[in-house]
Amino acid sequence: MLVLGVSAQTAGTAFVSVPAFLIPELHTKLGMPLAQAGFLAAAPTVGMVLTLIAWGALADVFGERWVISSGLALTALAAFGAILVPGYVSLGIFGLLGGAAAASSNAASGRVVVGWFPRHRRGLAMGIRQMSQPLGVTVAALSVPAIAAEHGAAAAMVLPMALNGVLAIACGIGIANPPRPASKQGSAPNPYRTGSFLWRIHAVSVLLVIPQFTLNTFGLVWLIAVAGMRSLDAGLVVSVAQVAGAVGRIVVGVCSDRIGSRVRLLRWVAAAAALTMLLAALTDIASLRPVAAMAFIVASVVSVADNGLAFTSVAEASGPAWSGKALGAQNTGQFLVASAVAPTVGALVAGFGYPLAFCLVAIAPLAAIPLVPARDAHAE
Repeated sequence: MLVLGVSAQTAGTAFVSVPAFLIPELHTKLGMPLAQAGFLAAAPTVGMVLTLIAWGALADVFGERWVISSGLALTALAAFGAILVPGYVSLGIFGLLGGAAAASSNAASGRVVVGWFPRHRRGLAMGIRQMSQPLGVTVAALSVPAIAAEHGAAAAMVLPMALNGVLAIACGIGIANPPRPASKQGSAPNPYRTGSFLWRIHAVSVLLVIPQFTLNTFGLVWLIAVAGMRSLDAGLVVSVAQVAGAVGRIVVGVCSDRIGSRVRLLRWVAAAAALTMLLAALTDIASLRPVAAMAFIVASVVSVADNGLAFTSVAEASGPAWSGKALGAQNTGQFLVASAVAPTVGALVAGFGYPLAFCLVAIAPLAAIPLVPARDAHAE
């Protein structure tokens, strides 16, 4: 179940990440302004925002298996549409539709992990599940720049189309819905009305997603502009950062199991995210090109370390009857803000440069620190 959940979201993330890795091609070779390219990169994220809660509600009612499988199939169809109808407008439209479909695995795969693993092993399991996001970004980072340079933007959708199609079949065959409690959803109290824990975790996650999507969207073009790297070398650095981030999520998940707290580590991660964004800005200000790649890797690893902690906290606090909608709401808030990150940070970079933009981004994780709840919450 864990392997299928990770693979499903990896395939969906690979699709969603394609437009971001087209930015160097669109900006440096075709002259598209960064803010405009940022809007194109944000299209799949906007699509996810529109459907995450709906997919989660469907998973609560009908189970995870067909929600994930059908969503991946629709994502593959959207990728095929982008290939069949080339052009930047159609790429944005099919990116929006594919993002709306790919949201299925985001909303439902977390339920699979929480449902099949006991509480004392969920930090590790969810850390592994959260590897799917950096793995999907890695797939896009390694394939999109080279394919787009040789064959055009539409061709970059071929690999995500194949991945989503294969995983749609595999998940339809292999996923088993986890056991459900005998009580019906109507008898379970609404966790959003019984306390502020979920609201605070959602707010923290929204703030911490800002540095993550800043680095995911503009890290490649920053390495090319600041460190003077070739596109292929910069893509390799991004891939290393994503793999390191995937390992970091597992380590953080294991630590949360060992110390018995998700929120304590979440507070430390927020502080580290602010420091590493400032470090990246410093390497730019001081023209420290040789260490720019290392600063980017460190910042990228830290920026994704919170996701597994927050997701596990949301699932445990909401309980089985509400976890689909709660995880959908968690993702919706994150991707709603992420949709604004690309064009906003692109405009900041164009107007003030990368160092000031990175310093402003660092304010978000600083603001998250006092919002982290003092103690964990459990609905079970």
